[in-house]
Amino acid sequence: MSDEMLKNIALLIDADNASHHGIDPVLTVLAELGQVNIRRAYGNWAKPALANWNKITHRYGLQPQQQFDLTKGKNATDMAMTIDAVDLLYAGKVDGFGIMSSDSDFTPLVTRLRQDGLTVYGFGNDKAPEAFKTACTRFIDVAQLINTASREETHKPEDAIDRDLITLLGDAWKAATRDDDDFARLQEVGQIAGNRSSFDVRNHGFKRLSDLVHSANENFKLERRKDGQLYVKRLR
Repeated sequence: MSDEMLKNIALLIDADNASHHGIDPVLTVLAELGQVNIRRAYGNWAKPALANWNKITHRYGLQPQQQFDLTKGKNATDMAMTIDAVDLLYAGKVDGFGIMSSDSDFTPLVTRLRQDGLTVYGFGNDKAPEAFKTACTRFIDVAQLINTASREETHKPEDAIDRDLITLLGDAWKAATRDDDDFARLQEVGQIAGNRSSFDVRNHGFKRLSDLVHSANENFKLERRKDGQLYVKRLR
Protein backbone atom coordinates (compact mmCIF):
# COMPACT_ATOMS: atom_id res chain seq x y z
CA MET A 1 0.00 0.00 0.00
CA SER A 2 1.52 3.32 -1.05
CA ASP A 3 1.57 6.42 1.13
CA GLU A 4 -1.04 8.07 -1.13
CA MET A 5 -3.46 5.18 -0.56
CA LEU A 6 -3.15 5.08 3.23
CA LYS A 7 -6.36 6.09 4.97
CA ASN A 8 -6.83 7.70 8.36
CA ILE A 9 -8.61 5.23 10.66
CA ALA A 10 -10.08 5.87 14.10
CA LEU A 11 -10.38 3.09 16.67
CA LEU A 12 -12.88 3.83 19.46
CA ILE A 13 -12.92 1.30 22.31
CA ASP A 14 -15.73 0.75 24.78
CA ALA A 15 -13.37 -0.52 27.46
CA ASP A 16 -16.30 -1.51 29.70
CA ASN A 17 -17.49 -3.96 27.03
CA ALA A 18 -14.30 -5.13 25.32
CA SER A 19 -11.43 -7.44 26.22
CA HIS A 20 -7.92 -6.00 26.35
CA HIS A 21 -6.62 -9.32 24.97
CA GLY A 22 -7.96 -8.41 21.54
CA ILE A 23 -6.18 -5.12 20.99
CA ASP A 24 -3.21 -6.51 19.07
CA PRO A 25 -5.18 -8.57 16.51
CA VAL A 26 -7.75 -5.77 16.18
CA LEU A 27 -5.04 -3.28 15.23
CA THR A 28 -3.64 -5.84 12.78
CA VAL A 29 -7.03 -6.15 11.07
CA LEU A 30 -7.53 -2.38 10.90
CA ALA A 31 -4.14 -2.02 9.23
CA GLU A 32 -5.77 -3.38 6.07
CA LEU A 33 -7.87 -0.21 5.97
CA GLY A 34 -5.07 2.27 6.64
CA GLN A 35 -3.18 3.89 9.49
CA VAL A 36 -4.88 3.76 12.88
CA ASN A 37 -3.86 7.24 13.94
CA ILE A 38 -6.72 7.81 16.40
CA ARG A 39 -6.88 5.28 19.26
CA ARG A 40 -9.21 6.13 22.11
CA ALA A 41 -10.39 3.92 24.97
CA TYR A 42 -13.43 5.07 26.98
CA GLY A 43 -14.46 4.15 30.50
CA ASN A 44 -14.21 4.99 34.18
CA TRP A 45 -10.51 4.44 34.72
CA ALA A 46 -10.94 4.53 38.49
CA LYS A 47 -12.65 1.13 38.29
CA PRO A 48 -10.55 -1.96 39.06
CA ALA A 49 -12.22 -3.69 36.09
CA LEU A 50 -10.23 -1.47 33.70
CA ALA A 51 -6.86 -2.17 35.33
CA ASN A 52 -5.77 -4.46 32.48
CA TRP A 53 -6.63 -1.82 29.89
CA ASN A 54 -4.73 0.74 31.94
CA LYS A 55 -1.59 -1.40 31.76
CA ILE A 56 -1.46 -1.40 27.96
CA THR A 57 -2.46 2.16 27.04
CA HIS A 58 1.14 3.32 26.51
CA ARG A 59 2.20 0.12 24.78
CA TYR A 60 -0.47 0.46 22.09
CA GLY A 61 -0.72 4.24 21.97
CA LEU A 62 -4.24 4.32 23.38
CA GLN A 63 -5.63 7.61 24.63
CA PRO A 64 -7.71 6.99 27.79
CA GLN A 65 -10.98 8.95 27.85
CA GLN A 66 -12.28 9.29 31.40
CA GLN A 67 -16.03 8.87 31.86
CA PHE A 68 -17.38 9.03 35.39
CA ASP A 69 -20.48 7.05 36.38
CA LEU A 70 -22.68 10.10 36.88
CA THR A 71 -25.94 8.17 37.22
CA LYS A 72 -26.36 4.59 38.39
CA GLY A 73 -27.44 2.30 35.56
CA LYS A 74 -26.56 4.82 32.84
CA ASN A 75 -23.50 4.43 30.64
CA ALA A 76 -21.81 7.75 29.88
CA THR A 77 -19.20 5.89 27.83
CA ASP A 78 -21.64 5.18 24.98
CA MET A 79 -22.64 8.82 24.71
CA ALA A 80 -19.04 10.05 24.80
CA MET A 81 -17.96 7.63 22.07
CA THR A 82 -20.93 8.60 19.90
CA ILE A 83 -20.26 12.32 20.26
CA ASP A 84 -16.57 11.89 19.44
CA ALA A 85 -17.36 9.72 16.41
CA VAL A 86 -19.79 12.28 15.02
CA ASP A 87 -17.26 15.07 15.66
CA LEU A 88 -14.64 13.10 13.73
CA LEU A 89 -17.15 12.45 10.95
CA TYR A 90 -17.95 16.13 10.46
CA ALA A 91 -14.31 17.15 10.73
CA GLY A 92 -13.85 15.16 7.53
CA LYS A 93 -10.41 13.83 8.45
CA VAL A 94 -11.31 10.18 9.10
CA ASP A 95 -11.83 7.63 6.35
CA GLY A 96 -12.97 4.67 8.46
CA PHE A 97 -13.75 3.50 11.98
CA GLY A 98 -13.18 0.55 14.23
CA ILE A 99 -15.76 0.23 17.02
CA MET A 100 -14.61 -2.19 19.70
CA SER A 101 -17.74 -3.13 21.64
CA SER A 102 -20.65 -5.58 21.75
CA ASP A 103 -23.22 -2.97 22.78
CA SER A 104 -26.32 -2.59 20.60
CA ASP A 105 -26.47 1.10 21.54
CA PHE A 106 -23.85 1.76 18.85
CA THR A 107 -26.05 0.47 16.03
CA PRO A 108 -27.51 3.92 15.11
CA LEU A 109 -24.01 5.40 15.17
CA VAL A 110 -22.61 2.75 12.84
CA THR A 111 -25.57 3.20 10.49
CA ARG A 112 -24.99 6.96 10.40
CA LEU A 113 -21.28 6.61 9.70
CA ARG A 114 -21.90 4.19 6.86
CA GLN A 115 -24.49 6.51 5.32
CA ASP A 116 -21.61 8.91 4.71
CA GLY A 117 -19.71 6.19 2.90
CA LEU A 118 -17.28 5.34 5.69
CA THR A 119 -16.09 1.81 6.35
CA VAL A 120 -16.92 0.65 9.87
CA TYR A 121 -15.45 -2.53 11.37
CA GLY A 122 -17.09 -3.79 14.54
CA PHE A 123 -15.12 -5.90 17.02
CA GLY A 124 -16.97 -7.73 19.77
CA ASN A 125 -18.12 -11.12 20.99
CA ASP A 126 -20.37 -13.69 19.37
CA LYS A 127 -23.27 -12.65 21.62
CA ALA A 128 -23.33 -9.12 20.21
CA PRO A 129 -26.82 -8.17 18.94
CA GLU A 130 -27.45 -9.10 15.32
CA ALA A 131 -28.54 -5.54 14.53
CA PHE A 132 -25.12 -4.21 15.50
CA LYS A 133 -23.32 -6.96 13.59
CA THR A 134 -25.19 -6.37 10.36
CA ALA A 135 -24.91 -2.60 10.60
CA CYS A 136 -21.11 -2.85 10.41
CA THR A 137 -19.24 -3.19 7.14
CA ARG A 138 -17.58 -6.14 8.85
CA PHE A 139 -18.20 -7.51 12.32
CA ILE A 140 -15.39 -9.64 13.70
CA ASP A 141 -15.60 -11.90 16.72
CA VAL A 142 -12.57 -10.91 18.80
CA ALA A 143 -12.36 -14.28 20.58
CA GLN A 144 -12.27 -16.05 17.22
CA LEU A 145 -9.68 -13.54 16.01
CA ILE A 146 -7.44 -14.41 18.95
CA ASN A 147 -7.99 -18.14 18.37
CA THR A 148 -7.09 -17.80 14.70
CA ALA A 149 -3.81 -16.12 15.59
CA SER A 150 -3.08 -18.88 18.11
CA ARG A 151 -3.95 -21.55 15.55
CA GLU A 152 -1.47 -20.09 13.07
CA GLU A 153 1.27 -20.21 15.68
CA THR A 154 0.60 -23.87 16.50
CA HIS A 155 -0.25 -24.85 12.90
CA LYS A 156 -3.46 -26.48 14.08
CA PRO A 157 -5.79 -27.41 11.18
CA GLU A 158 -8.94 -25.32 10.73
CA ASP A 159 -12.36 -26.71 11.58
CA ALA A 160 -14.80 -27.63 8.82
CA ILE A 161 -17.06 -24.80 7.72
CA ASP A 162 -20.81 -25.03 8.21
CA ARG A 163 -23.59 -25.37 5.64
CA ASP A 164 -24.84 -21.78 6.01
CA LEU A 165 -21.41 -20.52 5.04
CA ILE A 166 -21.30 -22.86 2.03
CA THR A 167 -24.67 -21.46 0.96
CA LEU A 168 -23.50 -17.85 1.38
CA LEU A 169 -20.40 -18.43 -0.72
CA GLY A 170 -22.37 -20.42 -3.27
CA ASP A 171 -24.92 -17.62 -3.68
CA ALA A 172 -22.09 -15.09 -4.04
CA TRP A 173 -20.49 -17.29 -6.72
CA LYS A 174 -23.80 -17.42 -8.62
CA ALA A 175 -24.06 -13.63 -8.52
CA ALA A 176 -20.46 -13.11 -9.67
CA THR A 177 -19.28 -12.81 -13.26
CA ARG A 178 -18.30 -16.30 -14.48
CA ASP A 179 -16.36 -17.44 -17.53
CA ASP A 180 -17.27 -20.23 -19.96
CA ASP A 181 -15.93 -22.82 -17.49
CA ASP A 182 -18.08 -21.40 -14.65
CA PHE A 183 -15.10 -19.94 -12.75
CA ALA A 184 -15.46 -16.57 -11.00
CA ARG A 185 -12.76 -14.37 -9.47
CA LEU A 186 -12.41 -15.26 -5.81
CA GLN A 187 -12.00 -11.59 -4.92
CA GLU A 188 -15.38 -10.74 -6.48
CA VAL A 189 -17.06 -13.65 -4.70
CA GLY A 190 -15.68 -12.41 -1.38
CA GLN A 191 -16.87 -8.86 -2.06
CA ILE A 192 -20.39 -10.02 -2.88
CA ALA A 193 -20.54 -12.21 0.23
CA GLY A 194 -19.34 -9.27 2.32
CA ASN A 195 -21.99 -6.98 0.85
CA ARG A 196 -24.75 -9.44 1.66
CA SER A 197 -23.80 -9.87 5.32
CA SER A 198 -21.14 -8.97 7.88
CA PHE A 199 -19.18 -11.95 6.56
CA ASP A 200 -15.50 -12.08 7.43
CA VAL A 201 -13.30 -15.17 7.09
CA ARG A 202 -11.68 -14.48 10.46
CA ASN A 203 -14.97 -15.27 12.20
CA HIS A 204 -14.59 -18.82 10.93
CA GLY A 205 -10.99 -19.41 11.97
CA PHE A 206 -9.26 -18.50 8.71
CA LYS A 207 -6.94 -15.68 7.80
CA ARG A 208 -7.65 -15.66 4.04
CA LEU A 209 -10.71 -16.43 1.95
CA SER A 210 -8.62 -18.80 -0.18
CA ASP A 211 -7.84 -20.89 2.93
CA LEU A 212 -11.51 -21.11 3.80
CA VAL A 213 -12.54 -22.13 0.28
CA HIS A 214 -9.70 -24.64 0.08
CA SER A 215 -10.98 -26.32 3.24
CA ALA A 216 -14.33 -26.81 1.46
CA ASN A 217 -12.77 -28.56 -1.53
CA GLU A 218 -15.73 -30.92 -1.82
CA ASN A 219 -17.91 -27.91 -2.64
CA PHE A 220 -15.53 -25.55 -4.45
CA LYS A 221 -12.55 -25.76 -6.77
CA LEU A 222 -9.79 -23.15 -6.67
CA GLU A 223 -7.59 -22.32 -9.63
CA ARG A 224 -4.78 -19.79 -9.95
CA ARG A 225 -4.55 -18.28 -13.43
CA LYS A 226 -1.67 -16.72 -15.35
CA ASP A 227 -2.86 -13.27 -14.26
CA GLY A 228 -1.94 -14.26 -10.70
CA GLN A 229 -5.54 -14.16 -9.48
CA LEU A 230 -7.47 -16.97 -7.87
CA TYR A 231 -10.70 -18.22 -9.45
CA VAL A 232 -13.34 -20.39 -7.85
CA LYS A 233 -15.98 -22.78 -9.17
CA ARG A 234 -18.91 -24.30 -7.28
CA LEU A 235 -18.83 -28.08 -7.55
CA ARG A 236 -22.03 -28.97 -5.74
